[in-house]
Amino acid sequence: MSNLWEKYAKVLVEYSTNVQKGELTVISASSPQATPLIKEIYKQVLLKGAYPVVRCALEGITETYLKYATDEQLGYIDPMLQVEYEKAQNFISLGAPFNTKGLAKADSKKLAKRSATTKHLSEMMLARAAKGELKWVIANFPTHALAQEGRMSLDDYTDFLVHACYLHLDDPVAKWKEIDEKQKKIAEFLNTVEKIHITGEDTDITFGVKGRKWKSCAGECNFPDGEIYTSPVEDEVNGEIYFDFPQIYRGNEANKVHLTVENGRVTKVKAEKGEDYVNSMFDMDAGSRGIGEIAIGTNEMIQEVTGNILFDEKIGGSIHMAIGASYPETGGKNVSGLHWDMIKNMKNGGKIYADDKLIYESGKFLI
Repeated sequence: MSNLWEKYAKVLVEYSTNVQKGELTVISASSPQATPLIKEIYKQVLLKGAYPVVRCALEGITETYLKYATDEQLGYIDPMLQVEYEKAQNFISLGAPFNTKGLAKADSKKLAKRSATTKHLSEMMLARAAKGELKWVIANFPTHALAQEGRMSLDDYTDFLVHACYLHLDDPVAKWKEIDEKQKKIAEFLNTVEKIHITGEDTDITFGVKGRKWKSCAGECNFPDGEIYTSPVEDEVNGEIYFDFPQIYRGNEANKVHLTVENGRVTKVKAEKGEDYVNSMFDMDAGSRGIGEIAIGTNEMIQEVTGNILFDEKIGGSIHMAIGASYPETGGKNVSGLHWDMIKNMKNGGKIYADDKLIYESGKFLI
């Protein structure tokens, strides 16, 4: 396994974030289970002549915080964390949960309060990234909790992660660069488009995208990766959309979610399960009913829902629409503490039109 973690770390440091000499690099992990990968990343950052800082959470610490923190404490920002967001050139964040449902019973009002408190940090991070001042990547370390959520053994889940990241190849970076080249051609075409129209099961929705920039994602911010995305014009999203996959946010699950969107804001929510929770998150702040992103998943190595958004939103033959914060680098202006990616299967006859031209059908591009 040591060779795997070394290869994984090198890709995250040399390709995803492209760490340079003298850069402050924050390595954060959701639990000590990721220690083998943390140590390898730490070593690779040092070898680059950069300055690594490690933040590693303890099991259950977030649950304890949300249970006992007062409103005043929920509104407090650690000044050292503030400095990191202001000064760091690189963030490498590792998910390695002991329990994927640890926040399922947390007070949704406290979650919303905390998200509102930390919203400016997310805004700062996205703004600095858009200006080229900061690079970031989110990745996972295989744990029993992630494997169980994906209905796999730990060995099978590790193998799934390795293949989704193309770490089984001798040169995974070359593969990601090949994917990026193909996706950039599609993104360049989409940059000439003014309107996107998506149809499918209980779905008929349009997105104004004139002047917005489409981006190819190929391992630089998410790992694994595989999507093409943009942020639509804030008041030019209209229609209805049905999400057949389970939608998971902070350990809570909503099923068979149907949204009505008018002039860029979610006006109606229906769900077979979790409707109240969805509405509570959508009412988080002034921007949390806005549409922050529309994206097309392209990773053909990911073909099933695992309950992990990092993987699920990349499913080849899917789309996802994010409710909440948009991406400044695409021209997006919606600000929120929420960014909930909701995933839709497109293999069952879903279609995408670009300025009335059919460009995608049943999970495949036609261009």
